[in-house]
Amino acid sequence: MAAAVAASPAQSRKTETYTDNKRRDDVRSLNIAAGRAVTAAARTSLGPRGMDKMISSSSSGGGDQAAHEAIIITNDGATILSRMPLLQPAARMLADLSRSQDAAAGDGTTTVVVLAGSLLHRAQSLLSAGAHPTAAADALHLLAARAVGILHGMAIPKLGGTVDDTELIRGLVLDKKASHVAGGPTRIGDAKIAVITFQVSPPKTDIEHSVVVSDYAQMDRILREERNYILGMVKKIKASGCNVLLIQKSILRDSVNDLSLHYLAKAKIMVVKDVERDEIEFITKTLNCMPIASIEHLRVDKLGHAHLVEEISVGDGNNNKIVKITGIKNMGRTATVLVRGSNQMVIDEAQRSLHDAFCVIRCLVNKRFLIAGGGAPEIEMSMQLAAWAKELRGMESYCVREFAEALEVIPYTLSENAGLDPISIVTELRNRHAKGEKNAGINVRKGRITNILEENVVQPLLVSTSAITLACECVRMILKIDDIVTVR
Repeated sequence: MAAAVAASPAQSRKTETYTDNKRRDDVRSLNIAAGRAVTAAARTSLGPRGMDKMISSSSSGGGDQAAHEAIIITNDGATILSRMPLLQPAARMLADLSRSQDAAAGDGTTTVVVLAGSLLHRAQSLLSAGAHPTAAADALHLLAARAVGILHGMAIPKLGGTVDDTELIRGLVLDKKASHVAGGPTRIGDAKIAVITFQVSPPKTDIEHSVVVSDYAQMDRILREERNYILGMVKKIKASGCNVLLIQKSILRDSVNDLSLHYLAKAKIMVVKDVERDEIEFITKTLNCMPIASIEHLRVDKLGHAHLVEEISVGDGNNNKIVKITGIKNMGRTATVLVRGSNQMVIDEAQRSLHDAFCVIRCLVNKRFLIAGGGAPEIEMSMQLAAWAKELRGMESYCVREFAEALEVIPYTLSENAGLDPISIVTELRNRHAKGEKNAGINVRKGRITNILEENVVQPLLVSTSAITLACECVRMILKIDDIVTVR
């Protein structure tokens, strides 16, 4: 009996083990908290009435220019998160999530982060209630697939000084100004354009050599030869019929000098110099001409033709001028958007908005369907997923229902950022969708619920499907992390 009693502690040590799950829970809670903190920073920027963020980054060096470049004002989610110095790994996952949405759809970068934060909040509630992380992650996988199906059911086929001064130009704009030396022309009609990569200036010796002039007669001879050399080039340019000259920027010597500009002005040839080397191919394709590497190759068949080439002023001062080329004959597939703004920060934000607009077109090319905006897709998904959860059993049903409610964060945030009462707005929106009005959404201009499709507030289907899929994948990854290992 004594032997049996003595053996029992040893036997219990072999068969019973204690597993400390507190660290795993703490790591998971820390990751969820970090992700939600990132969401809180970006959430107020959601929607047309979302707030802007001023991002100030320290930069070395002094001067007004350095300070100007260190400040960005934007409400673009991808830009905000890319500039934030995030150290926690899960927080960086939210920033990567926004970049992934930007790459996949180009829009919805704030939406995807807000969705992920709301799903993380609901996941924390599920874990606190005793749900296993794997069960919650599997439920998210089912929810994402079902939500994409709901979005497809809502889709409709798509058939084929100040920022207000921004304009679309059916032609080419060069961020240069025309030469004004000797009264050179700044407006040419029926333009015949040559894009040259050679220099209209006297040749120079190699770097290792030098020319020594010993008397004035030799100096006069050199100047006379240079003058004759340049004059001969200008005559050949004029003989080709060219009246607009675009000259590539040169590194070894001046692409054009004052004497060349003088003779070109006398020949009534408009000159735009210092065109960057990497822009030559784009310009020649747009103008439907050939780059000319030598004066001997300058012929009529290598010229581009345009109805009008003119220098225009886009602001105060002599430096705020551009060259606009319109009416291009056989133009390549090019259009130019001239963005105007009161300062560089406004221009940068307008450029980001244009990027989003271009990405909308790209989305419609990839998936030619539109859905209503204004929180309508999210509230419809939430209601249909909640109804579907009742058909499921066990923990799966409980998790899907909880995550379905998380989708209401989008209409809630839209109404909150617009200065409306989010509780009453979301409640009314839920009631309207319960009556079958699946296109009912938040009209932030009128401050009430309307048929958002009739208001022409639409968005590409790809933006919403990408956002819900990526958000669920990100939250699933965070839920399955139970430890952080630091490697040095």
